[in-house]
Amino acid sequence: MKLRALGKRLASAVREFIAPTYRPELHYMRGPGPAFERRAIMVEARSARPMLRGERK
Repeated sequence: MKLRALGKRLASAVREFIAPTYRPELHYMRGPGPAFERRAIMVEARSARPMLRGERK
């Protein structure tokens, strides 16, 4: 049983070396992401603050 498991691990390692299963397109984040959205909201809030107080830039 241990020999069979060792053989499977070896075959898997060889296959992974020859044809890797890592597909970068699955891990590539498209678009600016949630951190950008939070920052955009904070920037908008800062620019709106003086207008709420009646101040001018």
